[in-house]
Amino acid sequence: MQAEEIILDVEDRMGKAIQKLKQNLTGIRTGRANPGLVDSVKVNVYGSPTPLKQVATVSCPEPDQILIRPFDTGTLKEIEKGIIAADLGYTPNNDGRVVRLNIPPLSTQVRQKMVARIKELSEEAKVAVRNVRRDGNKIAEMSEKGKIFSEDVRDTTKDEIQKLTKKYEDEASELAKNREQDVMEG
Repeated sequence: MQAEEIILDVEDRMGKAIQKLKQNLTGIRTGRANPGLVDSVKVNVYGSPTPLKQVATVSCPEPDQILIRPFDTGTLKEIEKGIIAADLGYTPNNDGRVVRLNIPPLSTQVRQKMVARIKELSEEAKVAVRNVRRDGNKIAEMSEKGKIFSEDVRDTTKDEIQKLTKKYEDEASELAKNREQDVMEG
């Protein structure tokens, strides 16, 4: 494996760790309703668990309400069951055409728990980034031992990997900090 290939692989895998963090942070609610709060909901329709987004449109007509409008009204009961099974803490209200989720305001204690969860998710992403760094460094070391790289190329590769690690760790910290602010302000 060439040095450029190692660096591209490391950058790709670190980027995926940050993407995963972004997805996880979307599911953490702030004080406002957000369609991302129901992203994890799976609905049993057509014989298999299907993401809610594929069977309905999700919107937030008010800051404290999520409106789910199914493409097929025959799936309303399954959507309700999916929301209850996802254990989001919301009770679905079905009026025969749409499902409404009323989002209660957050208490300070709940907000603090969410901030703690955000920190956990951020740390998990940073650990994933560091694991990718370790793997990249190991490949660089093995390439040097196998006489594919010179010591200079190995060191340069490891320096590039370290720069990427710093960049992605900083991005994880920034994402977490912004989400924490949203949670505490909302």
